[in-house]
Amino acid sequence: MAVLAAALGLPLAPLAAPAQAAATGARPVVTRAALDPALVAGRGARVGFAEQEAENAATDGTVIGPDRSAYTLPAEASGRRAVRLTPGQHVEFTLPAAANAITVRYSIPDAPSGGGITAPLDVAVNGRRTATMTLTSQYSWLYNQYPFTNDPGADLLHPDWWITECSCVPAATTPAPAIAKPFRPSHFYDEQRLPLGRTYRAGDRIRLTASSGAAWTVVDLLDSELVAPPRIEPRAANVLAFGADPTGRRESSAAFDRAVAFARRAHLKVYVPPGTYQVNRHIVVDDVTIIGAGSWYTIIKGRQVTLDTPAPDGSVHTGVGFYGKDAKDGGSGNVHLSGFAIEGDVRERIDTDQVNGIGGAMSDSTIEGLYIHHTKVGLWFGGPMSGTRVTGNVIADQIADGLNFHTGVTGSVVSDTFVRNSGDDGLAMWSEKTANARNTFDHNTVQTPVLANGIALYGGTDNTVSANLIADPVREGSALQVGSRFGAEPFAGRLDITGNTTVRAGTYELNWNIGLGAIWFYALEHDIDADVRVTGDHYLDNTYNAVMLVADWPVKDLYSIKNLHFEDIRVDGTGTSVLSARAAGSATFANVDARNVGAVPVNNCGTFHFTPAGSEFSLADGGGNDGWLAPWLLPNTLTCDDRPPVTPPPAPSPW
Repeated sequence: MAVLAAALGLPLAPLAAPAQAAATGARPVVTRAALDPALVAGRGARVGFAEQEAENAATDGTVIGPDRSAYTLPAEASGRRAVRLTPGQHVEFTLPAAANAITVRYSIPDAPSGGGITAPLDVAVNGRRTATMTLTSQYSWLYNQYPFTNDPGADLLHPDWWITECSCVPAATTPAPAIAKPFRPSHFYDEQRLPLGRTYRAGDRIRLTASSGAAWTVVDLLDSELVAPPRIEPRAANVLAFGADPTGRRESSAAFDRAVAFARRAHLKVYVPPGTYQVNRHIVVDDVTIIGAGSWYTIIKGRQVTLDTPAPDGSVHTGVGFYGKDAKDGGSGNVHLSGFAIEGDVRERIDTDQVNGIGGAMSDSTIEGLYIHHTKVGLWFGGPMSGTRVTGNVIADQIADGLNFHTGVTGSVVSDTFVRNSGDDGLAMWSEKTANARNTFDHNTVQTPVLANGIALYGGTDNTVSANLIADPVREGSALQVGSRFGAEPFAGRLDITGNTTVRAGTYELNWNIGLGAIWFYALEHDIDADVRVTGDHYLDNTYNAVMLVADWPVKDLYSIKNLHFEDIRVDGTGTSVLSARAAGSATFANVDARNVGAVPVNNCGTFHFTPAGSEFSLADGGGNDGWLAPWLLPNTLTCDDRPPVTPPPAPSPW
């Protein structure tokens, strides 16, 4: 590992001693976001699979981590730990319940010049070899500055940007600073699903053995589930009747178009039976229902296609996706998609490309039970549109957002959706030009967003974020963000952030050289002064602060953050403070309990003018606060430490 890391310019994470192999038949450890499920009961997506972390399984490999430093393999792992295997080593999981399918989250090295490699991974059940998975790093390993590159040898993409590593602006530095290459490697992990071909019982053992095809294989976790039999829809327009090829050898886009057109005329659903269908462009949908046999059986897979000339929207590629009509053309409505997988082929981030799994505008529609993998954004909805429900989906290994409500999306819901390894915000509402209003993100899980936030709100009116579970953000963001930025309309009305749990949140902000809070409010382009109610949240094992309020330095005297109300909050473990205030404004706190606080409980800097009257940010005590809000801190005592020392918090435990 050390030799390979040095060859790739990777920083070395601390390594634990080799894990002790558990006894055969040992009781399996089932977690949610690498936590005891009791700590997150009633929160997060209600999913059909059981999560088991590799570091809790039997292995002759080496447990890596914990580490929360960007650009390291442990930092991007669920729970910030994983198991590293050399060829011939294994990790073995004991099934906690009957299962006939598994998902493995893993990392293998990049090719020396980028572009990825492939390597086999042997799968055995109860000592008998069952299958071989072909792992790949073709969809991982990005480098450099936004929007990143696949080339580990690339020079700086933006030589005029601030570089934290040298505390300089390279274009203004003589001589230009030397940067280690590859520069800022990230997005290391991928996942792969495998049907086991039969149902195995609780207590059966799944062993994963690394091959010599890769110098090392890191296994992060295994999800196991009992997949229901395929759904059959006899009274429907079957795509096979219109020429679709379930073997994936022939391109089936035109057959899907014909089936959709016929189904609309005949007032039928479209049925896509089990198979893998090659679809290399958008399927435009409006007033139609498309049903698969289940996301494990019906796989719609495409390769990315380079366009001869850029499209009017700036796209230089196209690829597999189901798109409503553009909002400027009236959008689509009454679209219902369920029960299939979308497998894309996106390996680089080009923001103008429309290579999302789901796109366009879809009002009064439902998206349910999809598995969306290797697209740019899982679901990108461009409004105005309204009345859409997104429920029970899995979105994995995106190069940008998991889901984004962009511009004028109203009265819509995202629930019980599981997002892992997004390359930008896991779930976002972005009110660019037109406000998103009366939307709800409820009972979702977001794990390991590599860049940006788990759930982000950029402007909007009367929206709700409730009962979500967000874990392990990696860099330049955190678990929850309320941000006045990216050209968003100001926040208005009421914003409810209710009953969410974050764990191991708060990343190191590269440009500011400070740690972020698990939830952070950022005033960059407007005041944040809507009626914001944060109620019942639990902030666990915070790397830095639990709550952060910040205005960007050039506008700190222009914009403030006020009218915030925190109530019935639990904070279990902070590396620094419970609250870091780096803006003008005010907030009220009631029944906010904190323990295992690493530094001064309130780090109140205000706008850094240090006036005789105290900070420009004031706190109001609503009563019932315990463990942090001492009377001498009220209302606006200056307690500013720009970059306080970090005390790693203990693991969270029952309250």
